[in-house]
Amino acid sequence: MTDIIQLLPDAVANQIAAGEVVQRPASAVKELVENSIDAGADKIQLILKDAGKSLIQIIDNGCGMSLTDARMSFERHATSKIKKAEDLFAIRTMGFRGEALASIAAIAQVELKTRRYEDELGTCIFIEGSEVLSQEACLANTGTSISIKNLFFNVPARRNFLKSNPVEMRHIIDEFQRVALANPQVFFSLHHDGQEVYHLPPATLKQRIIHLFGNNYNQRLVPVEEDTTIIKLHGFVGKPEFARKTRGEQFFFVNNRFIRDAYLNHAVLTAFYELLPDDTFPMYVLFIDIDPSKIDINVHPTKTEIKYQDEKAIYAIIRAAVKRSLGRYNITPSLDFDQENSIEHLVTPKPFDEIVAPTISFNPDFNPFNSDKKTEREIPFLRNSGEHRSSPIPQNWDTLYEISKREINVQHPIHNEKSIVADEQEINKPSERQLFQVHNRFILSQIKSGFMLINQQAAHERILYERFLLQLQNHSGVSQQSLFPQSVTLNSSDFELLKELLPDIRALGFDIREFGKNTVVVEGIPADLNNVGENELLEQLLEGFKNNQSILKLDKRDSLARSLARNAATKAGTKMSLEEMNLLIDQLFACEMPNVALNGKLVITTFTLNELLERFDK
Repeated sequence: MTDIIQLLPDAVANQIAAGEVVQRPASAVKELVENSIDAGADKIQLILKDAGKSLIQIIDNGCGMSLTDARMSFERHATSKIKKAEDLFAIRTMGFRGEALASIAAIAQVELKTRRYEDELGTCIFIEGSEVLSQEACLANTGTSISIKNLFFNVPARRNFLKSNPVEMRHIIDEFQRVALANPQVFFSLHHDGQEVYHLPPATLKQRIIHLFGNNYNQRLVPVEEDTTIIKLHGFVGKPEFARKTRGEQFFFVNNRFIRDAYLNHAVLTAFYELLPDDTFPMYVLFIDIDPSKIDINVHPTKTEIKYQDEKAIYAIIRAAVKRSLGRYNITPSLDFDQENSIEHLVTPKPFDEIVAPTISFNPDFNPFNSDKKTEREIPFLRNSGEHRSSPIPQNWDTLYEISKREINVQHPIHNEKSIVADEQEINKPSERQLFQVHNRFILSQIKSGFMLINQQAAHERILYERFLLQLQNHSGVSQQSLFPQSVTLNSSDFELLKELLPDIRALGFDIREFGKNTVVVEGIPADLNNVGENELLEQLLEGFKNNQSILKLDKRDSLARSLARNAATKAGTKMSLEEMNLLIDQLFACEMPNVALNGKLVITTFTLNELLERFDK
């Protein structure tokens, strides 16, 4: 029997390695930009076509490569970053494995131009599918320019797995933002299909955050600084009132390398305890500087996971530093009355001659034992300038507590939904219903078997959700044109997401057109939402959509309908008129699933007459 184990050809081995290192265009962008950083570049340009599927080009002014180094850089495990195994625990560079260029060259058509400062001529290399087609001297600027064309051209199965251009572009922007945040001293630019997406001059970290995410972040940032023998920590956290529904703007960097660490993320969230609304996440950009010998970064091919020698101590330092910064900048309550923003600075003193002493008026003829009946009972000590405050008693107060004596057994609403609908529909005229709003949160309606409570916000969310789903299916959304169209500027990632969702958003009734860099003009919104601001509505719509996609894993239309319904629904605490309550009930019972909220909980709960009587019999 012949031997069956054999070595794989280098081209095949490189394609296999590429499956781990280069998963999509964003992976190639990350590897190439990090190589430019390691080369000492202070100016890096990124040029893309078709979200990196057709072209990814990186141009830097780094140290460049010699003829031999340029050719050797495309070999597997060829690197200038380490020479022996011990060097893995003294790494300060971004790359060290020597797999990226070899993997990229195995699945794309690559052109490399590079020149060192001391050389007169540079080197130009063409590689296609790991095969070197040409290598020659050429004129080139100092630094390196590398172009990757037709990514996955020889792996059609992998290319078919790529998403649409807006989706792939969002992943590229995420990687670009991480490298740009880690290196604010470097100039970065990003062009996509001839449009400049980012132009980032060298700046401080705070300025870089503002350039990336928008000018409104200038007032949202709280600095964090801590220097210990274990780590040095610096960066910014966002104020609690600006927390978002998604984790998008959360960045941890260890020795300037972006990492993902749920344990350290929990340390930051703990520092925000009792400061954040439910289901919201703070923004933070935090840098940890630590001795490389105390960490291991050779854990995952993407190098985004790290192991620490003293993980618990780092957790405690981060939590304490963030909590102290929030308190220092008056985010958390303080009892220091000597601070500049104490109450004395909030009061404008009046001249002495303008101060008027308070007076109290009273009725000397008031007799609390007077038996004369009055329609309104005076409260003398609250009387002011002849105006009386009264507490009128409703004429029909006794009808509030009338309960029908007819006993009908009604099961739990989620198990017998039709019985609730049938019981409610026995009242033909809305004017005959007895409806009351409880704490501006629930609607109480008397039914023949007792009464039912309706969660008004959950009910309105259910109504809008089913309406928006129908509009998405039929493209039947009606738009209310704005008198003055509003321009809305988004960050680059959200702008790409909006372009991806634009056909469905227009089907809901939005009238939106692109207007320059990361800006759209909203000329109309759905007719049902004409009392909501365009800017706020669009941002909340995108934020809710991302949250639904990341947590619930819903399809695009379902996520969009849920997000818009939750943002547009009547909120708890809103006072409703009798007509509004009747309309809400009519629309709710016209839904396909009137008893189930968007979060899977109940919209309606009933209390039978038997249950009430049992409570009074105890």
